[in-house]
Amino acid sequence: MQPELIYCYDAYCGWCYSFSPVVKKIAQEYSSKLHTEVLSGGMILPDHPAHIKTMAGFIKEAYKTVEERTGIKFGNDFLWHIFNADESDWYPSSEKPAIALCIFKEKYPNLQIEFASDLQYALNFEGRDLTDDEAYRHLLNKYVMDTDDFYSKLKSEEYKEKAYYEFQLCKQLQVTGFPQLLLRATETKFHLLAKGFTDYETLSRRLQLVLSEIENNSFN
Repeated sequence: MQPELIYCYDAYCGWCYSFSPVVKKIAQEYSSKLHTEVLSGGMILPDHPAHIKTMAGFIKEAYKTVEERTGIKFGNDFLWHIFNADESDWYPSSEKPAIALCIFKEKYPNLQIEFASDLQYALNFEGRDLTDDEAYRHLLNKYVMDTDDFYSKLKSEEYKEKAYYEFQLCKQLQVTGFPQLLLRATETKFHLLAKGFTDYETLSRRLQLVLSEIENNSFN
């Protein structure tokens, strides 16, 4: 089988927001050699919806660290909900963006990382509520997706089951935090390339080493 990049992420993960451009660059660079599969991890799946104020205190400090370490910027429209949490109507959940990704992957399997990055930008920069159906409409225009078909699938049990299957896959891969990037060399052999944010140069070197190792083993 052809080696495959597996990117375990969550739309609500701030570190994933900063790491996705790195993965996107790697995926484009190696597109002729590697397919990139994006799996949603289900980071926020409350039994009962929890208001944004339950995590706003943490995000107020954490987003600064992400910006300083990675150079990514969080938008004012997102930060308003963090610094004015008592006035916000956000109840974050990873479920709907994961379902949206499953729908998108089915139609555009080679553009998974682009769509995942756009979901994160919609949340973390534009301040769109990813639990709101309308948060996805602008992306349907961008990627030329049938609106009625998308929203029908977004509400279906079939695609919800696909999303929860991805959550379980991440657990089976022993992913305990996000982001995480793996290279699947065979059906049973995986190489860990990144656990947490990793800069492009470091990730590129690691990937080249692993690919060289795989190639050498194939001749032995």
